[in-house]
Amino acid sequence: MQNKTAKILLALYLIVFTVCAINPYSRTVWWAENIPILLIVLLLLVMYRYFKFSPAAYIMMSFLLILHTIGGHFTFERVPFDFVNDLLVSSRNQYDRMAHFTVGFYAFPIAELLLEKKLVHSKTVLILFPVLAVFTIASAYEIIEWLYAVSADSAAGIAVLGSQGDIWDAQKDMLADGLGSFFAIALFYFLNSVTIMKLE
Repeated sequence: MQNKTAKILLALYLIVFTVCAINPYSRTVWWAENIPILLIVLLLLVMYRYFKFSPAAYIMMSFLLILHTIGGHFTFERVPFDFVNDLLVSSRNQYDRMAHFTVGFYAFPIAELLLEKKLVHSKTVLILFPVLAVFTIASAYEIIEWLYAVSADSAAGIAVLGSQGDIWDAQKDMLADGLGSFFAIALFYFLNSVTIMKLE
């Protein structure tokens, strides 16, 4: 089941990547947005030889890969997302917030790796470490976005930054990442509660 799920999701990602690579809004932005995602996919392919995540973990991880790839095609503020924006009565395109929320889903596979490899023996550490790891990665990514924005040409820099005029965009993005990690770790705890309860 693990092999089948991972292979189906990889095939789905490759299809989305191929389609979204055709005539993106900005090729410069497309590369800037897709390089981090390609690195994640490469890391998962390398890890697959040594550790296979559960189908649930692969599904959780696939959300970001697919949403971010689509965002790279349109640029995040231009993704057709009016039905959600209207639902939230928002003049701002909320697609990037949703994508950031799925960054937090990586708390699930981090916790799974810690539990399956017996790398921790404390319930508290098992729950807190993945959440803190997501917050750390989220803040590092915001710094990378800022550095790119000030070094690239202005149009590409603004598109990658995706602030849409919000001066608190970076902080809200990190909050969305963190909220996603809370959701993911709660789901992980629910699905693995019997094993987790055996820890100290």
